[in-house]
Amino acid sequence: MDHGHQHHAMPSSGRALTRTAVNATLHCLAGCAIGEILGMVIATAIGASNAVSILLSVVLAFVFGYGLTSLPLLRAGMAMAAVVPIALASDTLSIATMEVIDNTIVAVVPDAMDAGLGDLLFWGSLTFSLAVAGAATVPVNRALIARGKGHAVIHETGIHGGPPIPLVGALAAAGFVFGLAVLIAT
Repeated sequence: MDHGHQHHAMPSSGRALTRTAVNATLHCLAGCAIGEILGMVIATAIGASNAVSILLSVVLAFVFGYGLTSLPLLRAGMAMAAVVPIALASDTLSIATMEVIDNTIVAVVPDAMDAGLGDLLFWGSLTFSLAVAGAATVPVNRALIARGKGHAVIHETGIHGGPPIPLVGALAAAGFVFGLAVLIAT
């Protein structure tokens, strides 16, 4: 189903596959980061426990991750019944991988889970963990795409959307550098 959008063959190897995996991961990272950050901010602001903070962040990461995939499809006129399986197939393993990695990093950084919203450690550990989780998820997405799964499922629709990938990449790189500097300084 093309819906009048430009559709290109999905690469199955080499640099083109890696580039596609990086782009897919950055798209996924945008949704994960929005949900993760919002969850941590809300949980920290209300003084929630570490377990509640992580749970809320994970739930919101999935909500925003699926949302960034679903909205362009819905705007293009696809039915919700068609969009849900596409979003689940294209994003679930990617989001899950990122969430395990970034929450593990934040949980093991000394005092990060106890840092307040005004603490550099809160923001540094969070941005660092998201950037590392994104980088670690690229091989997962690459393997999925090579098998016609993951982002390849959304690609089959010919419909793409979400924030500009170069912007997300620049923010991830800046988050990594900022986070690393904060972690080294603390």
